[in-house]
Amino acid sequence: MKNSATGTFRALSIFNYRVWTAGSLVSNIGTWMQRVAQDWLVLTQLTHHDASAVGFVMALQFAPQFLLLPWSGYAADHFNQRKLLILTQALMGALASALGVLTVAGSIRLWHVYVFAFLFGSAAALDAPVRQTFVAELVGDQHLSNAVALNSTSFNAGRMIGPAVAGIVIAKVGTGWAFVINGLSFAAVLISMSLFRVSELYPNTRARRTEGGFFEGLRYVWGRQDLRAILVMLFLIGTFGLNFPIFTSTMAVKVFHTDARGFGLLSSIMAIGTISGALIAAGRDKPKFGSLLIGSAVFGIGCTLAALAPGYWWFAAALVIIGVAALTLTNTTNSMMQLSTEPVMRGRVMALRLAVALGGTPIGAPIVGWVANRFSPRWALGVGAASGFAAAIVAAYVLTRPAGRSHLTAIDDFTC
Repeated sequence: MKNSATGTFRALSIFNYRVWTAGSLVSNIGTWMQRVAQDWLVLTQLTHHDASAVGFVMALQFAPQFLLLPWSGYAADHFNQRKLLILTQALMGALASALGVLTVAGSIRLWHVYVFAFLFGSAAALDAPVRQTFVAELVGDQHLSNAVALNSTSFNAGRMIGPAVAGIVIAKVGTGWAFVINGLSFAAVLISMSLFRVSELYPNTRARRTEGGFFEGLRYVWGRQDLRAILVMLFLIGTFGLNFPIFTSTMAVKVFHTDARGFGLLSSIMAIGTISGALIAAGRDKPKFGSLLIGSAVFGIGCTLAALAPGYWWFAAALVIIGVAALTLTNTTNSMMQLSTEPVMRGRVMALRLAVALGGTPIGAPIVGWVANRFSPRWALGVGAASGFAAAIVAAYVLTRPAGRSHLTAIDDFTC
């Protein structure tokens, strides 16, 4: 079944995608409540403003993206994606609820947070490549780029609402209830999936079950210059730049001396930028490699302005710029890698993308946390700025090479 709808919200003309988006928005709000609550819990209740501890939690939460790479991409390409998502969403809901109960009961310890971060990250590592490639099953390739951008809009609408709500919940009733609410929010996704019109899905081609499936994915990516360049850029910015829990929490507490509501507001303000970036991407007909160059450079500029911000509201304004740039980067890489990849390889390619973008966090987050502790949060933001400028150099190198330009032209033709 084809749909010829046009415009920024064209993917919403498809029933299954509308239902999915509604459930995801509720869950995204809960997810961002938990992220803010977790950072606040570690930074102010379980340690004395220890940015390294926040970095270690991030490392444990994102390490499974790399450790489980051989299985996460394989699962996305070989198994029924809808059933796998039901399993992973239910598991993450149970883990969030358990963490909430421990916190509300006053029994939470730092090592508990470490364990839950790793377990939650393991479930998310299996969930993420399936969830990203499942979008094609909801809307087909015709609206894939638009649906990817609208998914980011939903995610960042949750980013705007969730942290502000989390700040109020933490201040009024305590940190643990933010975890409990997130656990309950996963029910919205499970209900939405039960309402799907299964006959209207666009089933992805399943890969053959071969033992060399994971290495086949590696060989596929290595043979593509555009995919290699995108992964290098994602590694640089994902490892040293996308450490917002450290940047915003340490700037809020150590530099601007604000409370939980002020911290939550910063995350919500940043979401203004990320939503703007997602909507800009949704309005494009197709992704362009040049957007990666612009996004990387603006990301570096935004981090520089944030590091030099003389006050709270100047810092908040810089976060908007960072948000637009970050979403330009992530959405463009997502759409380009899916649309230019053979359907039977998408799960493994997207798992590799996530492993590179998030799997570098165990390296970068502790380093950035140490810089924030040893020098200052402003220097930590300087590390993020350097990652953006380095990624821009990679993009410029590809665009200025004759072989690179000709290859990217071929990719543009493929994605039309």
